[in-house]
Amino acid sequence: MPSSKEYLDFILDCLSNLDNISYKSMMGEYLIYYNGKHIAGIYDNRLLLKNADNLSSIMHEYILEKPYPNAKDMVVADDIEDKEYLADIFNFLYERLPFPKKKNSKK
Repeated sequence: MPSSKEYLDFILDCLSNLDNISYKSMMGEYLIYYNGKHIAGIYDNRLLLKNADNLSSIMHEYILEKPYPNAKDMVVADDIEDKEYLADIFNFLYERLPFPKKKNSKK
């Protein structure tokens, strides 16, 4: 089931403590970027975070789920309405996740 625009808007409001949040629509779901890094995604109206070393140390609950079959495990975001907590998680992930790889352009 695709995620709703209303849920995206809700998540963007929950992330309003952060600057430079952007998103891309992808096959009915949304990829969430922070300062150009892919940090999370919205899948079936759930906010799932990319996993990183020691992420469990700052989360209240640490639950892994697959966003779709055969995908890598992602972490279910908890307490998403706590804007400071969510901003702390995004900052933590930003420091640990790589920037997207540049695509080669063919001429």
